[in-house]
Amino acid sequence: MSITNVARTWLTHLAVERGLSDNTLKSYRRDIDRYCTWLQGIGITDIRDVTTEHVEHYLADLRRGVDGHTALSASSAGRALIVARGLHKFALAEGEVGVDVAADVSPPTTGRHLPDTLSIAEVTALIDATPASDTATPADLRDRALLEILYGTGARISEAVGLSVDDVADEPEVLRILGKGSKQRIVPYGSVAKQAVSDYLVRARPVLATGKSHALFLNLRGGTLSRQSAWAALKKAAQRAGIDKDISPHTLRHSYATHLLEGGADVRVVQELLGHSSVTTTQIYTHISQESLREMYKVAHPRA
Repeated sequence: MSITNVARTWLTHLAVERGLSDNTLKSYRRDIDRYCTWLQGIGITDIRDVTTEHVEHYLADLRRGVDGHTALSASSAGRALIVARGLHKFALAEGEVGVDVAADVSPPTTGRHLPDTLSIAEVTALIDATPASDTATPADLRDRALLEILYGTGARISEAVGLSVDDVADEPEVLRILGKGSKQRIVPYGSVAKQAVSDYLVRARPVLATGKSHALFLNLRGGTLSRQSAWAALKKAAQRAGIDKDISPHTLRHSYATHLLEGGADVRVVQELLGHSSVTTTQIYTHISQESLREMYKVAHPRA
């Protein structure tokens, strides 16, 4: 059976029996027309003559861009492959072919975005940019303690502003952090962060506390510090430190994980500290560390 007839029947099936929207059908029709045209261009008109190698070559041509066509990104080529695979799967179900030649063709891998991180020197400059001297305001001491907690524990911003005074008073060596899905984890934090929190509790929080809130971090009205205000404190510190990177509270979490791994921490330990349900999520930070190693190699090795 001709490839165009199978394609026409499949599109009708998608419209009538699957009830796909007009926009989705338009997108499918565009991709299937491109696939049929490509096959006809190499002399194939019967779907029974298509091989796995043909599908692989089609995918490669999409990525390269041939015959004056713009090369597609990995995600766009992957969507086009999904349509081609759907067509061959339908042909098999309809008995037009005896094997699905596209089933084992894998979509191109998309470049995985690595989280933005700060160097240890940049983190130090960021935190030190917020005053902690005798002339520091209550808001300064609060913001410094907040930044120390974010970097010292890898807590999410929502987890940090959700801390209560009891969370730091009960066990001074660790924090009990309530994470996603109401899952609690125990995270140690260092002497520098503990000192910043202590200074805040002694010198600043009593000034800010105007009500009965048990929240650790308070706003100027005595209520719980919001995520937006915590974000603003970070942005202010970055400006003071002269850091031009577009950073967020999550940047400190990413930096925390990366610096732990670069310091020799086991990835499963970092998984527990971050509260990730799967180690696969944590392993993205090992890629960041590998990038650092590669850059160091390029700079240091005479034959790099």
